Amino acid sequence: MRLHLDLLAWLYGIWGGFGVLVGASLAILAVGTRLAIADRARPAGAATMRVFVLFALAFAVGGAITLLVGHWLRRRHRIGRPSALALAVPNLLLVPFGTALGVYTFWALLNDDARREFGAPKLPGGHIESEV
Repeated sequence: MRLHLDLLAWLYGIWGGFGVLVGASLAILAVGTRLAIADRARPAGAATMRVFVLFALAFAVGGAITLLVGHWLRRRHRIGRPSALALAVPNLLLVPFGTALGVYTFWALLNDDARREFGAPKLPGGHIESEV
């Protein structure tokens, strides 16, 4: 199970890195849009720039949070498991990679071995799966 938890931590790190990169590229696009419309005050250009900034912030913040959760998973921090499970739900909507990451997160973290790794109590009536 440790192999799966380590792999999951790395996947969250990679996924978060992509989110931060997308946020940075959208921020650069917003700056370019702002420079392109500087000489012409057009409402559509200003609205487009605001949308780019909004999405840049959303992707950058989401990517940073995902990177942090990956760090917590790697360190087996107690908050890593519930945080990863919470992030897995919206990831299911990001087809195909987010969906795969969400399903793998549920599979890897919703068992007694993972609960034990993160210091959570075993579920009543649960069984212990063997190490993989």
